Amino acid sequence: MSAGVQHGELNALYGFAERQLHVVKRYWVWEVVWLFYSLVSVLSIGFLASGLDSLGIGGTTFDLHRAQLYLLVGALLWGYLSLVFMEAAYGIAWERWEGTIEYTFMAPVRRLTHLLGICLFAIAYGLARTFIVLMVAIAMFGLDFSHADIPAAVLVLAASTVPLVGLSILTAVLPLLSPQKGEQMSIALQGFLLLVSGVYYPLSVLPAPMQLAGQASPLTYALAGIRASLLDGATVRDQLPTVLILLAMGAVLIPASVATFSWAERRAKRLGLLKRSG
Repeated sequence: MSAGVQHGELNALYGFAERQLHVVKRYWVWEVVWLFYSLVSVLSIGFLASGLDSLGIGGTTFDLHRAQLYLLVGALLWGYLSLVFMEAAYGIAWERWEGTIEYTFMAPVRRLTHLLGICLFAIAYGLARTFIVLMVAIAMFGLDFSHADIPAAVLVLAASTVPLVGLSILTAVLPLLSPQKGEQMSIALQGFLLLVSGVYYPLSVLPAPMQLAGQASPLTYALAGIRASLLDGATVRDQLPTVLILLAMGAVLIPASVATFSWAERRAKRLGLLKRSG
């Protein structure tokens, strides 16, 4: 690929990310509502852990502070991961609703560039929103990360982005398969991942079939790795196996997801599913 073509693709990548930013700016009131919802969800989990003692559940053998950190880290990370996960699906759905998706698909830009541009914005937006919620949670609950290995946690988070992009692109296929029910299908898939990925509990409490599904989810490894660094001080060296697993999952998920999206795009064009009908 020539330098000019590479430069053009890079400009297109940032262009798609900027377009997503303008969509968020146009509907900023709703984004404030969703930020408030994320904040309330995380704080509710924190207060749930705080209330265990008053309910008589806590005891000398039960570490309430660790339980609170465990749940809050899970809630924070799920808020970030699910936001990135859903932005791609809603990005395609919004384009169809706005009537621009046919123009996007006709643009002389590789589909991977288009999809990565959407994911790039989702990652940046998700990190910004999660940081705001984290600051409020630290102020409310006095969270102590003095024994955490922050660089190791950041490394796992960065590695988890690779398979997360693959999952996001795969989710973006659903609105193409069914313009009427694709968004609902995305929410159902998101709920399944929440169930099996160990967000609020270890996989060991799940039935065996769900444990197998959880072991296939990259979110499981991302959550476990980041918790290990934040709660137990796991180092960068300790996290290398987790990082390799996440990168390997991403290496499989991204090409497979792009291929699936290309198939769904051809199908939607053939069946006339791109045009908005309501």
